[in-house]
Amino acid sequence: MDEEYDVVVLGTGLTECILSGLLSVEGKKVLHMDRNDYYGGDSASLNLTQLYRKFRPDQSPPSELGRDRDYAVDLVPKFIISSGELTEILVHTDVTRYLEFKQIAGSFVYRDGRISKVPSTEMEAVKSPLMGLFEKRRAKKFFEFLQSWKDDDPTTHQGIDLDRDSMKTVYEKFGLEPGTQDFIGHAMALYLDDDYITKPARPAYNRIVLYTSSMARYGKSPYIYPLYGLGELPQSFARLSAIYGGTYMLDKPIDDIVTDADGNFVGVTSAGETVKAKMVIGDPSYFGAGKETQGGKIRTVEEGKVVRAICLLKHPIPGTDESDSCQIIIPQNQVNRRNDIYVAMVSSTHNVCAKDVYIAIVSTIVETNKPEQEIQPGLNLLGPIYDKFVEVTPLYTPTSDGRSDNIFITRSYDATSHFETVVEDVQDVWKRVIGTDLVLKKREVEVQE
Repeated sequence: MDEEYDVVVLGTGLTECILSGLLSVEGKKVLHMDRNDYYGGDSASLNLTQLYRKFRPDQSPPSELGRDRDYAVDLVPKFIISSGELTEILVHTDVTRYLEFKQIAGSFVYRDGRISKVPSTEMEAVKSPLMGLFEKRRAKKFFEFLQSWKDDDPTTHQGIDLDRDSMKTVYEKFGLEPGTQDFIGHAMALYLDDDYITKPARPAYNRIVLYTSSMARYGKSPYIYPLYGLGELPQSFARLSAIYGGTYMLDKPIDDIVTDADGNFVGVTSAGETVKAKMVIGDPSYFGAGKETQGGKIRTVEEGKVVRAICLLKHPIPGTDESDSCQIIIPQNQVNRRNDIYVAMVSSTHNVCAKDVYIAIVSTIVETNKPEQEIQPGLNLLGPIYDKFVEVTPLYTPTSDGRSDNIFITRSYDATSHFETVVEDVQDVWKRVIGTDLVLKKREVEVQE
């Protein structure tokens, strides 16, 4: 390992793989290593044997679940917003040629003890039990206001300044009920909590418009999902990197991250050999996560931890019109919490499990010392659960931007049900490493009906 690289990337999570792909395209000489023998790191998709080995090392998967290779179970459940930032990166890099996407059948929201579909058409909105007749009129005016807004045309502003006025002010102007605010803020703008309400309305406006434009793109729901699971995403970016000369090494234990006397990055030691590079990018687990954090490179974020329960079902989730896939959001106010609970379900139509098996993953940010009890409202919606695997994972973020020592650390995957925050992290690390903003070209993505 005498040659020197521009960048060593540690961990094959989606964030790291996108960065190594983009840096390779940029002409950087990239070496990418992972201690696991599979792609995806914390965002991998596991087959049945890997799943049971991870959660129950002493138990083999039951034979009635079918063949090992039929499974690709996501460790971190997230859907892709069809008009979102990740779609733009996939299209910009042409990684879409390695992937096939299928739509998620529906998005649902939990309210007053039952789940209702988030309306995807004018007709569904009129019939929706989420709002009464007068409230529907007010909501219609609210959405018309958002859709007709033009920054440079004050006649469309109705006296509102999105950069100054809070979202609370906007809701109040249209007289929207708390339940409707809940549904808009959490099921459409996809906020995890209610902090956004008192802040300027612009980011919420952008999020709602993104949701409605994604909804309009393919109908039914704003989400798409790759066939064979989310683990396909990091692998596709790894291919991109390889085409541009990137080198990949799986199953490589990382013994040491080598720094000089001033603490600047020099290289990475694996199995007694040290490879030199100008900088390192890696996920938090390579920088002391789980033990005393190495030289204070990472810290736990305020939210602390995420709890996720991977549930194997023999039926679709009741009350979702027999959907083969869906997202259900349980807004925090409905269950007296500070953070929302998310349910994501996929099935054999996405090539991630055997026929007649459904994979539902329930997740939220931990607020008490009994995490599993916190996701109970989500588990209650699933009907009989064939088997379940629960994991609580700490959330880490870097303590510095990496510019001073050339050690650039990514963030842990949060509890959101989409990839927008992952892309924010990619853009953030890119800017710290390259010094300029990441600029993307727009094209279209093909989705299977």
